[in-house]
Amino acid sequence: MTKNKIVNGAIWMIDTSIALGAGKILAVLEAKIDHFKHNQSAPTLENINCVAISVANSWTGESIADFLQQVIKVTGKPAAFLKDGGRDLMKGVRLLNERGIYSLSIDDVSHVVANLLKNEFSKHPLYEKFISACGQASKRFKQTILGFFSPPNASTKSRFMNIHRLVKWAEMVLKHSPAGRASKGSAISKLRIALGKLPECKLFIKRFLRDALPLLKSQEILKNRGLNLTTYEECKEFLKEIPETSSVRIGFITWMEKQLMVAESLGLGEIGMIVSSDNIESLFGIGKSHGTGEVKDANRIALRLPAFCGELTMDSAKMVLNVTVKQQQEIEQKLLSLTKQRRAILPNPGTLTQSLITSDCNLSLLPVPKRVEKSNNMTNILDSYPKDADPGNQPQNQTYIPNNTIADQYSAAS
Repeated sequence: MTKNKIVNGAIWMIDTSIALGAGKILAVLEAKIDHFKHNQSAPTLENINCVAISVANSWTGESIADFLQQVIKVTGKPAAFLKDGGRDLMKGVRLLNERGIYSLSIDDVSHVVANLLKNEFSKHPLYEKFISACGQASKRFKQTILGFFSPPNASTKSRFMNIHRLVKWAEMVLKHSPAGRASKGSAISKLRIALGKLPECKLFIKRFLRDALPLLKSQEILKNRGLNLTTYEECKEFLKEIPETSSVRIGFITWMEKQLMVAESLGLGEIGMIVSSDNIESLFGIGKSHGTGEVKDANRIALRLPAFCGELTMDSAKMVLNVTVKQQQEIEQKLLSLTKQRRAILPNPGTLTQSLITSDCNLSLLPVPKRVEKSNNMTNILDSYPKDADPGNQPQNQTYIPNNTIADQYSAAS
């Protein structure tokens, strides 16, 4: 393979949000395949284009594949999909491959690390005691003089994505309780009471950090510089701190070697391949906190997501200013809205059965050919693409679907 050769394509990050009411958001974001050729840090939302957004009551492998295929017919296919280990996402990409729309697949590094730690430590004899002790300590610290010692929040869903913060906290707080007696009523005495059975978990804490810290160092390198031959070797040096027979070390090296083959296929073996889909998680987080109201409504959130991606340009601003209030209302009024239902039903007892909206009218934001008639709940965002965009971005009539372009002028969907 020619050194530093870049294929004609882009990397699509795909993910679904946690269900919000009756809706679940599927987002498709695009990153330039050669991001690390021109940047020395991880991509931000400013470097990412929004390709498509859609809301549904649920997503399956089949519905994900159908939606992606619909988008690909307009934009062309990406060089690779970047996703977590979710079964529905994996099945969706596999079904596309079986339909002859083949793209390479990249596994998100954060989820790989989380799954390796989960497989290794979720069955550890001290794991449940550790989680319980942290929960009890949190209750005892609250509204006390030692409240600053409270542990970080640990979500029960996807716990191993963030459990390292909890273990690091435990290691630090235990150092404030040295061996030996403490006078009654002293700060150290109060600390020990609050910690409860946490000191009994020291073996688990030590073992977890031994394996987790090298993984986290490697993860940071790969997120900020991409996966290439150089970062691969650097990560292997960090992993030497973990015993050779450890399933954590073996599993991570195996993942790197598999993904390095993908990077080589894309011509990124020396440049660096994006292996983190943090951008899509950030997008969901920002969307939930801006302009969504008291009730977190999936359709309302989805409407705003494209605005947080890409560079803000005068052309984008002019396009937004050209949208009238009437046009916006025409779209929003047809959508299933938790906020609308709350306002209509909550203050009016007896209207539940008569007023409850059960329609399946959710939002889709995606590029569609201008010759195709717009559906009632679909917004055409193809107009945001430049007139002189590469042919790979133009509507396709043929069965053959080209690689998606990574031209610099490729605009964000907004």
